[in-house]
Amino acid sequence: MRRATAVLLVEVMRADPQVKPGEREAVMAGLKQKFGLPSEEVEELVTLAEHEARKANDFFAFTSTLNERLAHPQKIRIVELMWSVAYADGDVDANENHVISKVAGLLHVTHGEYIAAKLHARQAAGLGAP
Repeated sequence: MRRATAVLLVEVMRADPQVKPGEREAVMAGLKQKFGLPSEEVEELVTLAEHEARKANDFFAFTSTLNERLAHPQKIRIVELMWSVAYADGDVDANENHVISKVAGLLHVTHGEYIAAKLHARQAAGLGAP
């Protein structure tokens, strides 16, 4: 479950053609918060996730793991964490938006829940309402 979550967060980071340090930090902060891991374990998890993301063909293996193991509110929280990564640099790239939208659908997150997660992440990033 940790690996699947980490890969999905890394995929958002990789979707932006210009990966900025704040995005990797957002991935690490999200994983640390979600799983309560020490920094060195988070670093190892992100490194593993970056490797997994490079060789993955799609998101299904990761989303199916989360669908099997998480309650619906936890899946919405994953989508919100993905948005946090996208907003880490203050701007959401179209590719980031596409990845999050696709994953939200695979996690059976409704459009309303997807939008609420996006708005919550935007506000948490200090960007206010769109």
